[in-house]
Amino acid sequence: MIPVTEFRQFSEQEPAFRVLKPWWDVFTDYLSVVMLMIGVFGCTLQVVQDKIICLPQRTSIANQTIALPNKTELVSPVVSQDVHEMMGLKTNLDLQQYSFINQMCYEKALHWYAKYFPYLVLIHTLIFMVCSNFWFKFPGSSSKIEHFISILGKCFDSPWTTRALSEVSGENPEEKDNKKNSASRAILNVSVEGNLDNLEKTQSLKSIPEKIVVDKPTASALDKKEGEQAKALFEKVKKFRLHVEEGDILYVMYVRQTVLKVFKFLLIIAYNSALVSEVQITVKCSVDIQDMTGYKHFSCNHTMAHLFSKLSYCYLCFVAVYGFTCLYTSYWLFYRSLKEYSFEYVRQETGIDDIPDVKNDFAFMLHMIDQYDPLYSKRFAVFLSEVSENKLKQLNLNHEWTPEKLRQRLLTNHNNRLELQLFMLSGLPDTIFEVTELQSLKLEIINNVTIPASIAQLENLQELSLYQCCLKIHTTATSFLKENLKVLRVKFDDSRELPHWLYHLRNLEELYLIGSLSPDASKNVVLESLRELKNLKTLSLKSNFTKIPQSIVDVSSHLQRLYVYNDGTKLVMLNNLKKMVNLTELELVHCDLERIPHAVFSLTNLQELDLKENNLHSIEEIVSCQHLHKLTCLKLWHNSICYIPEHIKKLGSLERLYFSHNKIEILPSHLFLCNKLRYLDLSNNDIRFIPPEIGVLQSLQYFSVTCNKIENLPDELFFCKKLKTLKLGKNTLSLLSPKISYLVLLTHLELKGNHFELLPPELRFCRALKRGGLVVEDVLFETLPSDIRDKMKAE
Repeated sequence: MIPVTEFRQFSEQEPAFRVLKPWWDVFTDYLSVVMLMIGVFGCTLQVVQDKIICLPQRTSIANQTIALPNKTELVSPVVSQDVHEMMGLKTNLDLQQYSFINQMCYEKALHWYAKYFPYLVLIHTLIFMVCSNFWFKFPGSSSKIEHFISILGKCFDSPWTTRALSEVSGENPEEKDNKKNSASRAILNVSVEGNLDNLEKTQSLKSIPEKIVVDKPTASALDKKEGEQAKALFEKVKKFRLHVEEGDILYVMYVRQTVLKVFKFLLIIAYNSALVSEVQITVKCSVDIQDMTGYKHFSCNHTMAHLFSKLSYCYLCFVAVYGFTCLYTSYWLFYRSLKEYSFEYVRQETGIDDIPDVKNDFAFMLHMIDQYDPLYSKRFAVFLSEVSENKLKQLNLNHEWTPEKLRQRLLTNHNNRLELQLFMLSGLPDTIFEVTELQSLKLEIINNVTIPASIAQLENLQELSLYQCCLKIHTTATSFLKENLKVLRVKFDDSRELPHWLYHLRNLEELYLIGSLSPDASKNVVLESLRELKNLKTLSLKSNFTKIPQSIVDVSSHLQRLYVYNDGTKLVMLNNLKKMVNLTELELVHCDLERIPHAVFSLTNLQELDLKENNLHSIEEIVSCQHLHKLTCLKLWHNSICYIPEHIKKLGSLERLYFSHNKIEILPSHLFLCNKLRYLDLSNNDIRFIPPEIGVLQSLQYFSVTCNKIENLPDELFFCKKLKTLKLGKNTLSLLSPKISYLVLLTHLELKGNHFELLPPELRFCRALKRGGLVVEDVLFETLPSDIRDKMKAE
């Protein structure tokens, strides 16, 4: 006998899968167990009891042909109405004869339905059980179900779910916990008394008050581990949603197995109703075995016919109930839109407005979950909300970046302000606003940055740097920045990263913008009017302009420093520069300029001009710089200048001159008529000779001719007694004059990369020169007397 437990494999699934079994699936599972018991019971009776018992049937003499013993002839039938005693052949094998007759009649006379009824019940029931649970076993669907159940359980039990729902409900967890027991009883009563139709037609979440979403008491704040687990859950839910919403295999599998069960129900009802009457107690059997038993006609008793008849009617009743349940399931599948799921009521009840609706298999599983317990979907929805995710990220950030940790990262920047730099975080920690001594805040590559009103706690904040950050700002925070911010740096790739509130910072003094800006309004990112920046003194633009933006003219009355880094784009139109009459510093770097712009010569207050990394070959127009009486610094480095024109002598106010990284071969003597020069950089050129007129520069403090082709130094160079830095490296010098002793203020001397064989001992008179300031090969340094070496090494 086969125990019922052997059939568990056809319907067994993980206990967690019960959440995907609505009431009709549970009900049909129990019906399947009952029908299975009927089949197993019938099969057991078939095995352990006699199937049929047959006896010879009495016949009248009129219909009997008498066979005479030991005669081959047949006697003609005698017509008589009398019934004679039946007599068979004696073989001394009575038991075997009747067993044989029973078997023959069972096979030939008994209807097939009466013979195989229990086996049919068993087979049909097994098919029902397989159909009900096939989608839990099929590889294409079971993997999704297992993943979904795993995530669902973690979301349901996560402390973050409770915290998120508690925050939006406006009640604290303690109140909810006190109300939990009474509310749970109310829900149980409603669910028992409510009818099924209302359950199907209305959003079942309506029966779950917000006040019972907390299943157990929870702390007001999550610890770091719980926060990290919730963060991982958000990522899992995102990836799972993308994967599951692509197809509808779960929905299709469930529909197909339901349709198959309905078809089986109709088939069973049809043929069982027609054949149940064939199960009879008495069966007439005619078997041509007279030569063996002496009889041909038998009357047989089907021993289990009465029981099988009752079981078949009972089985039909169970199948009918099973079938009508399947029909209801089909109605539910096709009447409702199960491939779409709306969280509208959850959004209204919880106040989390950004919970998205879902579709396909994701929606179908949520509909199935609602049939089990709507609370699952409600708690799961928390992990579909970006608002909820952002709150969690903020909480994790606050755990990770404590005020103490932030204070450890404070550094003093080049403006002598205490600066905090944060790089590639998921948001802005609220703990920043507890570091009240902060003066400069630098944020790099941080998305979804929200600056709250609490930034007003940073009373010392004057400098803000935003590098590729999408920023949102509270109105109160905007007012604070308007009053307190002095320096703003913004690096952006698109318009979302360029904050519009920067145009209203009326106390801003320095603005640095790095990104693709265009003066053309048809482009994506346009530099708008700076009219409200009344105190702006410094403006730096690293972009790709073809002309100076008109918006800069709005601050021309008070702008003092303008820096344009054009990334190689040719700057053609510079007429707007003429209006910048108060400029004291101007940098036009990498603008592909071939000439010094004429607009520059109108800037009479200009003190510093930088034309680095352009395409200057000739600077004949430098004669016009003589009108710039305040010009003290001229930077023409990193160009292609081949010679220095004679007119440079007219720039009598120059104090710093940069000609490095050009193609200059000859130094004209009239260059040294700029007798106020304190800084002269001629490195990285092709200069072979230094004119003796260099001795005129009595104010010279810095002189560099590194990376040239100089073979000799004029003695007049050492008459520049104020020299503190002298760079002669990477030339072809072979001798250093003893007159180096005249440079008593020298602190930095670079000689490395020449052909010196020894150093003059007169270096002892350069008392400010130490070993760290003497850039020379170690071997050459050893040629100095030991007392000089020891003196230089001494601090």
